[in-house]
Amino acid sequence: MSDTPYDFAVFGATPLAQLLAGLLASVHGRRVVLVGEGQAGYRLVRGIDLSVAPITRPESWAMLTQALPEVTRLVSRIGGRGALSRVNPIFFAEGWHHAMALSHVQHMAQGFGIAVEPVSQSLLGEGRQGIMLRDAVRINRPALEAGLGKWLERAGVTRLQAQKVSIASDGQAEIIAEGAAVVAKQTVLADDDAVMAWLPLRQWPALLRRQHLTSILTTPTQPLAAGIMLQFNSGIVLTQQAEGGIAAFGPGGLSDFADAVQALLGQNRPVELAGQTGFQALQSLDGAPAFGRVAGVGADVAAALGCAGAFLAPAYARWLASSASPEEAAWFGAHLVNRSAKSQPVAEYAPGHGWVTA
Repeated sequence: MSDTPYDFAVFGATPLAQLLAGLLASVHGRRVVLVGEGQAGYRLVRGIDLSVAPITRPESWAMLTQALPEVTRLVSRIGGRGALSRVNPIFFAEGWHHAMALSHVQHMAQGFGIAVEPVSQSLLGEGRQGIMLRDAVRINRPALEAGLGKWLERAGVTRLQAQKVSIASDGQAEIIAEGAAVVAKQTVLADDDAVMAWLPLRQWPALLRRQHLTSILTTPTQPLAAGIMLQFNSGIVLTQQAEGGIAAFGPGGLSDFADAVQALLGQNRPVELAGQTGFQALQSLDGAPAFGRVAGVGADVAAALGCAGAFLAPAYARWLASSASPEEAAWFGAHLVNRSAKSQPVAEYAPGHGWVTA
């Protein structure tokens, strides 16, 4: 391995992490090492990549809508036609508090050109309100990952299986792999798992907290009203599987989560578990995503991004490479991980938590 330090060490297994590493190398000419392998093909669903999200800030909707054409071209080039699909997700809620958030998201989406339709209560259950967001884009993680290896190789990204990692307070990383040491000038922990696995506790940002989640897969049963459904009250995401089962993930332990999913699906729908697992994710105290160097000088982190994180990959790469547009720089600057509610008011509605402030 070369003794010359890499510019970036990117840690993470999500599409955002892998796309980020490739873009930093292929577009911005940086030397990049990537620590993390895609896992979508052999584990239960823990997240989805969707071009719409339950966000309420217009500047965040602007970022998403501006990024969509660039990201769809990139993902199609890497993973082929099967890497993207058009979907009509349903967001739904119960009770006045969450229905107000749903209404706000509806108006934001419509304001940025997304067709939104009300969903009949007969499809959702009594007391529930819902909206369908037409023609959203979903990234098919297994199909994308099938093409990522060759794309990253062509981009010149070095991929490592780390045996030991040391991250200094200035953000520099030393990675031990295959008995040799690799040094990178700047660490980028590009998803929740990477932050939780590799960020030293002494560098942990006050903005982030761990959250317990569960993922389950059912045997084939009656189909959902839409291929993707998100309940605002609980933060539970339901996804229809090709073989007829339903994959669900969201906050809580297994027993409570399974009961909540059964309540959403209805007592008349037979449901049997085919698989289950528990995991952790990160939640920001104000419900908004977090980026930037911890304490302003340490490792770069990308955390609490929700379902839209992969669609920020090109803009995030530009920001890290100091070539972001003024609008992109302003957005990332407002979402720094060391922000406070007073200095940067970017609080969001967080499904499963409601309106939160730091």
